[in-house]
Amino acid sequence: MRARIDNGVLFIHNEDVPPYKKNGPIVRNSYFWALKSIADSAPFHKEWEFEERVWIALDRMLTSFAESGYLGLRETQLEFHPEDDIPPELSTMATWRAPEDEEMDL
Repeated sequence: MRARIDNGVLFIHNEDVPPYKKNGPIVRNSYFWALKSIADSAPFHKEWEFEERVWIALDRMLTSFAESGYLGLRETQLEFHPEDDIPPELSTMATWRAPEDEEMDL
């Protein structure tokens, strides 16, 4: 999931947030609601925002869903611009985007 940090707020690109589907898979829908429940702002068709105070919980939640085996790494890992610093609180489930993904920047 493409991510960036601005003024202590983590933003996740809206196109990368898992969609909720009424009759969709239980794990995916649970993932959607779990992320939404700790987001400070989760508007429709806009970036989701997570303040620094929830980053540890977010990292643990992403790790848990990644380890479940039901979701792919690109769905659970935060991808930052190569020049961005990754905070220690998010380091378990964060990486830098590959150069070929640069055209997809936020």
